[in-house]
Amino acid sequence: MSELSVNHLLGIKYLNKQDIQLIFETADHFKEVINRPIKKVPSLRDITIANLFFENSTRTKLSFELAEKRLSADVINFSSGQSSVKKGETLIDTVNNILSMKVDMVVMRHPNPGAGVFLSKHVNASIINAGDGAHEHPTQALLDSYSIREKLGDVKGKKVVIVGDVLHSRVALSNIFALQLQGAQVMVCGPKTLIPKYIDKLGVKVETNLRKALNWCDVANMLRVQNERMDISYFPSTREYTQQFGVNKNLLDSLDKEITIMHPGPINRGVEITSDVADSKQSIILDQVQNGVAVRMAVIYLLASKIKQ
Repeated sequence: MSELSVNHLLGIKYLNKQDIQLIFETADHFKEVINRPIKKVPSLRDITIANLFFENSTRTKLSFELAEKRLSADVINFSSGQSSVKKGETLIDTVNNILSMKVDMVVMRHPNPGAGVFLSKHVNASIINAGDGAHEHPTQALLDSYSIREKLGDVKGKKVVIVGDVLHSRVALSNIFALQLQGAQVMVCGPKTLIPKYIDKLGVKVETNLRKALNWCDVANMLRVQNERMDISYFPSTREYTQQFGVNKNLLDSLDKEITIMHPGPINRGVEITSDVADSKQSIILDQVQNGVAVRMAVIYLLASKIKQ
């Protein structure tokens, strides 16, 4: 059997095209599994996984936990709100205390960019980055690409626009890396204040006119405005943002072609997209959620099979 070229999933930038292909083929298998009446497989019965979330998360945490349980792994959940981190304990001490309980794999979300890379150099366990600050969120990008592949047959040659708060988004950066690795063209669109200055160096197009961006693309990935990461105001008002960069059904219907709408969630309905867009047949948002479990099962399974060796 093929295997991943990496021992951790720290970011898309550490993967190659073959890794992504292997993850998707494995996810295809697990997607069949989770659609059966008995949704569990005994693949990881002897593996213990710790979910360490130093930042709030509902969907990603639930998705990982479900993926781990579907694979029959033993699962420990850790949330920093009720932990010794509040008392000043360091990240390495916290993780080493958990690893001393014979944990094989750590799924971690952390507010600091690079936390996963730092940890991978200091602890003896396989690390999966579930989001590090505004840096990367590799499993989200993988499930987004997997969903495009499922809907359109292939990612190669497709035109994908990422719309909204690109500056504060870890989803955007991971998606850019993943899409380009698979041969897609990528554009970002949003207010100039929410587009990083260096972004064109990554080989992406930049557009500030939403209609032009939507007419160009096959897929629009709509990001929410991350107010919790903003210490200043990046645009005059939410109402004005919605008028310029929100997608409603009238706008979709007026385009030259039918495009696919995605969203990493949580959705601010009525801000970046209206309910009639989120719930329309052009939206694959709920497919993304379902695919998230299959893709995370694939990543966990492939990394665990390297531990077993």
